[in-house]
Amino acid sequence: MDMLFDLPLVTRRRERAAQRATSGADFLVDLAARELAERLAVVERHFDEAVELHGGTGSAAREAFATGRIGTIRRIETGPVFATSAEAVEPADLEDVPLADQSVNLVLSPLSLHLTNDTPGMMVRIRRALKPDGLFLAAIPGAGTLGELRDVLLSAEAEVLGGASPRVIPFADVRDIGGLLQRAGFALPVIDAENYTVRYDTLFDLMRDLRAMGMTNPLIGRSRKPLTRRFFLRAAELYAERYADADGRIRATFSIVYVSGWAPHESQQKPLKPGSAKMRLADALKVGLDDPSKEKPSQS
Repeated sequence: MDMLFDLPLVTRRRERAAQRATSGADFLVDLAARELAERLAVVERHFDEAVELHGGTGSAAREAFATGRIGTIRRIETGPVFATSAEAVEPADLEDVPLADQSVNLVLSPLSLHLTNDTPGMMVRIRRALKPDGLFLAAIPGAGTLGELRDVLLSAEAEVLGGASPRVIPFADVRDIGGLLQRAGFALPVIDAENYTVRYDTLFDLMRDLRAMGMTNPLIGRSRKPLTRRFFLRAAELYAERYADADGRIRATFSIVYVSGWAPHESQQKPLKPGSAKMRLADALKVGLDDPSKEKPSQS
């Protein structure tokens, strides 16, 4: 298994961000929380025991509970700094799923799975923790996220320092995430992505928000060389040149992949076995074309 992330560093930065709690910096977590709650609300089921796994602010747990689809919900986090006066947290490392097999009906994972080295293993452990016909809902930053920032940092580093090192973490695409879900044994997987554009006055405002989210570079292979003022000024210039709107504000893209999957159960729909169809596709198409009740499309 490749080790991409310095997990103790990820934990320290997330906890420091939670301690400082900059107003407005949790907009992305809140957005993902609302989206997950909307997806939960349309499921005609009641989930007696739910868990929010490393959800940071706890907004995903609160939004999900407000749907009325949940009996009780527990929050699991790396430390007590994420607790509120109304909500306690159970401590666990970022790559830990401290749940017994088949012990819960619903697991929510808002914006944390992209920071784990063993993401396939995490998904397997989550699936095992679900009771049969239990539901997994996740929001995972995907390919395209912070693509503008990646571009200008690489360009500025090559120009100013004569080389380049990874400064924005890699994000998986929809196909890769879907493959992980299937490999973990989830049934009826559904995956879709939403792109969000956030505008900032300057690169420095964007980086301030990323620090407040605990999302600055945690890669093991990151350069340890201190960056100069010249580097950041050049990166800001490139950002403004390449990704500014007419009013001078710059764009930052966040692509969030929303995932749902079910723990297998005998009541779920099963795909038809190969060869079990009652009619050949060619025959079905011929019937449709020959049926005089079907109106043919007009040509212009």
